[in-house]
This record gives sequence, C-alpha cells and structure tokens, in this order.
Amino acid sequence: MNEIARMNDQTEIAQLRREVARLQAQLKAQQPPLIEFTGLRGNHEFVSDLARYCEGIITERNIRKKWRLDESIWTELGGDEAFIEAIKRERERRVRNGSVAREKAQKVFVKVPDALDEILTDKDANPRHVVEASQELRAIAAVGPEAQSPAEKFVITINLGADQVLRFNKSITPGVDDDGKVIEQKAIPMIEDDDGKSI
Repeated sequence: MNEIARMNDQTEIAQLRREVARLQAQLKAQQPPLIEFTGLRGNHEFVSDLARYCEGIITERNIRKKWRLDESIWTELGGDEAFIEAIKRERERRVRNGSVAREKAQKVFVKVPDALDEILTDKDANPRHVVEASQELRAIAAVGPEAQSPAEKFVITINLGADQVLRFNKSITPGVDDDGKVIEQKAIPMIEDDDGKSI
C-alpha cells in the first residue's frame, strides 16, 4: 500500500514539474524579447537617451526598462568605444542646441508650483509676494487669453516682385490683436430708439 502511494506521489510530482515547465515556456513566449545591442548602435533615440543618462536627466533604471537591456548588454555598452564616441557627439550637439539646459530646466521647473503654493498659503507672507506668486502660477497654468501659443497664428506672404512683399501675420483667436493682447470691445446695442438709446 505504501509503495502504491509513493508511486502516485512520484507521478504527481512529475506532472507538476511538466506543468511548471510548460507555464514557464508560455510566460517566456509572451514576453517581448530583449533588444540586442547590435540593433541599437544606429538608433538615434537610444543614443539620445544615453546622452540624457550621462547628463543626469534620466536614470539607468528608466533606460534599462525602456529598452529592455539585460546586464550583459549594459556591460557591452561600456566597452564599445565607437558607441561611446557617438554618445559624446550627441551630448555635444545637445549642449550646442540648448536641449540639455532646456530639459534640465523643465525637470527643475516641476518644483516651481509647489514653491509658489507655499508663498500663497503662508499667512506671514508679504502681500506683494503673494500677488506675484499668484500671477506666476496663473502664467504657469496658462489660464486666460495670454495663454495663446505663438503657433496659433496664420501668416500670408505675397511677393509682388521688385522687392515688394506683403506679409500678414494675424492671430487665429478672435478678439486678440497681433501682439496677443485681448481687444477691449464695447457691447453694440442691437436695437436703438429714435434718440439713439438702447432699448
């Protein structure tokens, strides 16, 4: 009787092992494959992400997660001199065109609303500082007509020849002048009596 129970246990263990192996294979098949390093050498977005990593803008963890890099590929990256040169050139390009400063400023700028909120809620704050903080927060929140982006304009250029060019650069938003300021409008009466008074 004990022999039969032991054989049944062995059979059940073997079945469980087969099931575990099948589930592991299925899980592995469902995961996207790790990206090979050779496919990344010419990828500009990857080189740019590594330049951002060198600049302290994004973390190693974020890069490895985004690009699904295992330890062997990460180690291989550090040993490829040509690839490291490509990253250095990308960093130089980003410094020259202002991308590094802009992205670092954006990263720091996220803290500004919290600092302004502290000024607004501080009962001992100078009223002038409170007003300035509220104005800055309004600008950050982009509330109101001054939030119009420069892209919301249309430009018509007509070349008349003989060095004569007509250029019309107008706002798309109604009620806003060419400088992006709101045009003060008076209500126009719909019906007037004989004396010119609104009815």
